[in-house]
Amino acid sequence: MITYAAIFAFGCFALAVLMNLWKVLFAEEIADRILALDTMFINAIALMVLYGIALGTGIYFEASMIIAMLGFVSTVAYARFILRGNIIE
Repeated sequence: MITYAAIFAFGCFALAVLMNLWKVLFAEEIADRILALDTMFINAIALMVLYGIALGTGIYFEASMIIAMLGFVSTVAYARFILRGNIIE
């Protein structure tokens, strides 16, 4: 039963990543693109965790933590660049 739930979750998160990619490419405002990129990072983290659960290894959980840190820092840096024009003061 857990196998079917994992396959369903993989499909849902993969579809969510594709919808986020569509929004990144065709959004009208820059704020929508930033939010779509941040959401894409979250969905990528979920896919990595699901893949780690499916394989039964812990290395993918550590990789998902690295992706989470990179996603947060890049979203904050991009938002600061849009608001102020520079990242480091």
